[in-house]
Amino acid sequence: MKKMIFAAALVCASAVSAYAQTTTVPATDGDTPAVATPDTPNAPAPVEGANSFTEAQAKERIEAAGYTAVTDLKLDDKGVWQATATKDGKSMSVAMDYQGNIVSK
Repeated sequence: MKKMIFAAALVCASAVSAYAQTTTVPATDGDTPAVATPDTPNAPAPVEGANSFTEAQAKERIEAAGYTAVTDLKLDDKGVWQATATKDGKSMSVAMDYQGNIVSK
């Protein structure tokens, strides 16, 4: 009887230790975690890429950055929202990339 209890305990312990082990599998879907690269400069904005902001969201973010009279807002073929807006009394071209970076030209 003691051997049977010991064997059952051994099986349970083996199952728990096997469950606790993890294996690292490389991501194949491009969803890898961020890696700090302080010596590598970021790409200058606006960054090209698939943009998920809607027109209303883009306009709202541009206005939140201090621009007014946002007009001619269009998503270009590089995934960057382009518009004309006013800031500090000056009319200028404004761009917002898929990361939410807003730059004036």
